[in-house]
Amino acid sequence: MVAVAIAVIASELTAAAVSPSLSPVTAVGSTVVDALPPGIKDWAIEQFGTADKSVFLISMVLIIAVVAAAAGILEHRWRRAGAAVVLLFGFAGILAVAGRPQASTMAFAAPVVALVLGVMLVSVLIDRLAAWQPRTLDNAHSVRPGPVARRRFLVGVGAGAAVAAVAGAAAAGVRNSQSLVAQSRSRISLPPPRSTTEPGDEQITGSAGGPGDSGAAELPAGADLGVDGVAPLVTPNDNYYRIDTALVVPVVDPDTWRLRVTGMVEREVELTFTELLAMPLKESYITLACVSNVVGGDLIGNAKWLGWPVRELLAMAGVRDGADMVLSRSVDGFTASTPLEAMTDNRDSLIAVGMNGETLPVEHGFPVRLVVPGLYGFVSATKWVTELKVTRYDDDVAYWSTRGWSDRGPVKTSSRIDVPRGSSTVPGGTVVVGGYAWAQHRGIRAVEVRMDSGRWQKAQLGAEISRDTWRQFSAEFELEPGSHTAQVRAIDSTGDVQVDQFSQPAPDGATGLHTVTFTVS
Repeated sequence: MVAVAIAVIASELTAAAVSPSLSPVTAVGSTVVDALPPGIKDWAIEQFGTADKSVFLISMVLIIAVVAAAAGILEHRWRRAGAAVVLLFGFAGILAVAGRPQASTMAFAAPVVALVLGVMLVSVLIDRLAAWQPRTLDNAHSVRPGPVARRRFLVGVGAGAAVAAVAGAAAAGVRNSQSLVAQSRSRISLPPPRSTTEPGDEQITGSAGGPGDSGAAELPAGADLGVDGVAPLVTPNDNYYRIDTALVVPVVDPDTWRLRVTGMVEREVELTFTELLAMPLKESYITLACVSNVVGGDLIGNAKWLGWPVRELLAMAGVRDGADMVLSRSVDGFTASTPLEAMTDNRDSLIAVGMNGETLPVEHGFPVRLVVPGLYGFVSATKWVTELKVTRYDDDVAYWSTRGWSDRGPVKTSSRIDVPRGSSTVPGGTVVVGGYAWAQHRGIRAVEVRMDSGRWQKAQLGAEISRDTWRQFSAEFELEPGSHTAQVRAIDSTGDVQVDQFSQPAPDGATGLHTVTFTVS
């Protein structure tokens, strides 16, 4: 275990130096994730939410430890058998690296280091163990080595464990500093938004800004109802949910980043980060939701995004007739299939560079990501985006489309009760029920709440930020002591009422009414 730990950590340090975006551990992990049946992934997200990656990486560490221990036992009993196991795992790392989109010639250095160092250390430490153990000279006599052999073995293992601990801390520190891309982000000064809005567009796009303004988004008075316990109207970056396929945050240098527009276009376009920042950027409050969000779940967030409208980039490229989809591609190979109309109509689909007034956080796509209102993130919100391919649904499929999820993913009208919390106890008298409702790109017309399966009561709504953001609600009830059950439903701007029949998130989003049971003291 010590030998393999040193080998793996050395490979991570090597990757940090020569291939920051790809290491053997992340390559093997990503390959395993891609091969897992969709049901297992859905179960993991449902059980662990945004901690799913941490749980997976911990599981990988445990599996590596078990395999390493087994290799040591084999090596001790049959010489070179354990080394062969380590060799096989080393080759698996090489193959995994070769199969990743970020693979480069330098990326192969890391798994080679793990392979060579692992085989060598397993052999050396098992040799020292063998030298310490008693040896039979004939049928009647055996020799027990002295304290020198014992000391050499224990020193070797102890020193190896110490090296692994120190190197592991160093690798974690290096990885953390690289994934944050601190220096790159710190030197970026985002330009202020500039308005390109025509009169009347503010009612189409859902921007909080008005015609002729600076392009900056502002929250309308009364949007926040001030109900204690309800999640913030604008989700802080640190609390914004993260669901993506990257086990480790990709390291993307904004100086070398490029966004290419390819496929069914009149002319291919390539955009640098500097060129993107020079475009007339726009701010817009947009609520994003994950398709894996269960009824009443927290895989949803609202933020103020800064970016360039995608429709302007596609207009620059010139979309050919017959196209109906844009396949966006991430630096780590993830792809999303977005309906072409969602990127060319008047909604605020953005090539985003900023989030809540700061440069885009790395875990949310730095330097550049897509933000498309009205669609679940798995078909629209590609992080670390590098390519937009204009194509057709008949010709191309995206990452999740091949794993049982739908192709288009429009957000369903939904609502959530934040207070009272389920199983909580609240004081008697007037009880406030508060939370959020959302129907991105349609907007919320009304929210209704009922208590103990009684009649539906209209809730007070906070002022609408835009059609593309969630909307706060609150309702008051006079309740007697005891157990009570609250239920909520939303009605969108088209008059459609939230579906009350329960269904799981797969394949196109959960349905059902959020129900909370609590006690009045």
